[in-house]
Amino acid sequence: MRSRTVAWFFLPALIIPLLILAAEKGDATAGKKVFSRCAICHGDSGEGKEVIGKALGVTIPHLGSKEVQSLDNAALKKIIAEGKGKMRPISLSDQEAADVIAYIRTLKKP
Repeated sequence: MRSRTVAWFFLPALIIPLLILAAEKGDATAGKKVFSRCAICHGDSGEGKEVIGKALGVTIPHLGSKEVQSLDNAALKKIIAEGKGKMRPISLSDQEAADVIAYIRTLKKP
């Protein structure tokens, strides 16, 4: 009987990390919908709108470029949450950020 009690005691310690990992896994389809808010500057396909870039005096990189795709998910999440250069911070839930990052990963250039 004691072994069952011990097993129930450790079960949350095993399950919680799995739930966190599952929550951080993004859904690219949902991310595309959330990304529509970003498209005003980044374009519908992440190409970066040249007109907006010129107006701001910056180059907006293609989100499928090696420069962007080489960033890990944590770095992308930080840029989304804190902004970078003239990009303002974007307020998203952890799941929305994971979804947007999953969508950005689908833009990778061959």
